[in-house]
Amino acid sequence: MTRITRLCRYPVKGLSADDLTATDLIAGQAIPFDRKWAIAHGSTNFDPADPKHLPKTSYLQLMQHERLATLEAQFDDAEQTLTLLRDGKQVARGNLSMPIGRSLIEQFLSAWAKEELRGAPRLVAAPGAELSDVGLPVLINLNTLRDIERVARKPVDPMRFRGNIYVDDMPAWSEFELVGKPVNMGSARLQGLARIDRCGATNVNPETAERDMQIPKVLQSGFGHVDCGIYLSVMGDGRIAVGDSLGEGDDGNG
Repeated sequence: MTRITRLCRYPVKGLSADDLTATDLIAGQAIPFDRKWAIAHGSTNFDPADPKHLPKTSYLQLMQHERLATLEAQFDDAEQTLTLLRDGKQVARGNLSMPIGRSLIEQFLSAWAKEELRGAPRLVAAPGAELSDVGLPVLINLNTLRDIERVARKPVDPMRFRGNIYVDDMPAWSEFELVGKPVNMGSARLQGLARIDRCGATNVNPETAERDMQIPKVLQSGFGHVDCGIYLSVMGDGRIAVGDSLGEGDDGNG
């Protein structure tokens, strides 16, 4: 039986995952606090009063700034506090809901990433999905990754794909069959929305920050496409948790 083996969110776009045991989903929304904040270049024209979706190059992100993978981000959602660690040692901490807290994080990033930044960095937030590429939960099938490993002939860290919902005991590549179909997880109702085409960000090793693989090339040569994982849309409120099984839902017409 297909089950959820890991749940993740990424409170700050481009930084490391925050593991969850469970989370509440709301219809039409992403996983709470997922990509709520992003590190904008000083030159980025981001208006918090009128946020609009901007290209990923407006922010620090792994596709161009692989050194982000050397930072470990820990997030306390009750306090909305972000702690950054490097080599296991705290290097910055601040409450992201408060200007002074964001400033503490920005001051560290300004010194740490000065060569990558275009102007003084700003931690920006938006009420919707404007900071995410798509703003939808991402499902990754671990058996699909094992098939990619077979072609690549080396281990592939699942976190390269920055998924939210990792599942196991599902036939490799069968997640693509969920596109357009309802899916039950826990007490929530979701629907497969689209396959995800992968970019160079997946080439970055999330443990070492090295560009040590060519994931899109492996996918194209081995499988004839560059897709891995699917986007899900939340159709009905509910709670999902590690250990929950996946089941075929109804389409709401019956």
